[in-house]
Amino acid sequence: VMTFADKGYQGAPGSVRTPFKRRRFRPKLSRRQKAVNRAHAKIRARGERAIATLKTWKILVKQRCCPRRATAIVQAILVLHRVEADRYAG
Repeated sequence: VMTFADKGYQGAPGSVRTPFKRRRFRPKLSRRQKAVNRAHAKIRARGERAIATLKTWKILVKQRCCPRRATAIVQAILVLHRVEADRYAG
């Protein structure tokens, strides 16, 4: 499973993807590196918004079922949230 992490996880093993980091005495990031960082941030932002949504619904606080069932619950919550958001946006 590919994981998109922030700069604090640089050097993490496995399939952890982190943005390019500029060091103190090195040249500035190239245009390509900045473009990669922007794309990385867009992907991470979607995950961050999804987690924030789940926290506001507060349904998983007392969740005591198996992880497979929790996954189905999370998917249902996000679908309902998306339907609600689309209704107010349109």
